[in-house]
Amino acid sequence: MNQSDWQITGHTRLFGIIADPIAQVKTPQGLNPLMRERDVDGVLVPFHVAALELAAFVRMLRGLRNFGGAIVTVPHKTSIVSLCDEVEPLAAAVGAVNCIRRETDGRIVGTILDGRGFVEGLRSQGIGPENRSVFLAGAGGAASAIAFALAEAGIARLGIANRTRARSENLAARLAVAYPQLAVDVAPSSVSGFDLVVNATALGMAAGDPLPIDIAALAADQIVAEIIMTPRTTPLLAAAADRGCRIHYGQPMLDCQLALMADFMGMRA
Repeated sequence: MNQSDWQITGHTRLFGIIADPIAQVKTPQGLNPLMRERDVDGVLVPFHVAALELAAFVRMLRGLRNFGGAIVTVPHKTSIVSLCDEVEPLAAAVGAVNCIRRETDGRIVGTILDGRGFVEGLRSQGIGPENRSVFLAGAGGAASAIAFALAEAGIARLGIANRTRARSENLAARLAVAYPQLAVDVAPSSVSGFDLVVNATALGMAAGDPLPIDIAALAADQIVAEIIMTPRTTPLLAAAADRGCRIHYGQPMLDCQLALMADFMGMRA
């Protein structure tokens, strides 16, 4: 479909991205052109929804008959799990959902695509995760999805660092059930000795955020990766580059998720 020929009509299906804050999201810029390429009569818009309003918002979506689905991002990935009518097995294991769709009967079904997108993003830049040791900052929804995807991809060792140790221990326990062969270190003392360092927290999105790791321990032979897309070069990536590390931006994670998201939400003509 030619972009100039497309118009919103009474037949147009609605899709969205649910977040708080919302200004930093880039999914609309990716999925709207993809729908035009697929000849889909749909539009994806930002939904700025605060945590206290999420349950009421999801209830509303069940009755919105021209709603197709939505991407779910910070801070709603874990809290929306209990609001879905059905959650796919991997999302249930991770304890987070980052994509929902509305079935014709109004049921909301959730899945998690963050982890697969992150791993495929690494591979798209020539970084294979197999047999690597990984330091993971964070143990929330995105971090959990990435941990499971990295385990599935065959990493050798995982260190989980989170402000709340209990959350790290919970993630480690869930990984042990699914991947008992994976060596997991809860609360590693330093990033030193890890091949790949991943920031899977929101630290770096806002001006003045503290760095998610102690950069003094970084060495030039390490890879430092972000999941944050705006700003493109976070303070962590800038500091890692200054120390000679190879850096990996957040954008490839989204790029590799776009087709997966579109397929799950039924973005097809």
